[in-house]
Amino acid sequence: VQLQACGGGLVQAGGSLRLSCGASRPSVSTGDMAWFRQAPGKDREFVAAVNLGGGSKFYADSVKGRFTISRETNRNTAYLQMNSLKPEDTALYHCAERRIGSYYDVRGYRYWGVGTQVTVSS
Repeated sequence: VQLQACGGGLVQAGGSLRLSCGASRPSVSTGDMAWFRQAPGKDREFVAAVNLGGGSKFYADSVKGRFTISRETNRNTAYLQMNSLKPEDTALYHCAERRIGSYYDVRGYRYWGVGTQVTVSS
């Protein structure tokens, strides 16, 4: 099983994008979900997470106030609305399901997919 991310693209600084994430098999139920990103030459970093019910959300300091995570539980789909994009947001964005541990720790996640590229030009 993989969580497939889509919706990336090329956008100018200050613009917006909306990423979507869903299971490769519709019959799979997902729990807590999160978005991570990885820029060239850097480690994968936490962006945002949402719990199963959608009532608890967590954000990296670098995206607070600009990005919003949401989900449709009955469709096992998560979204990341990204506003006021900056060149430093350029990265490959992945979604994953939390299996164990802190929402912020990449080691506790599974079902990693290919990811979707977000490029922000200055």
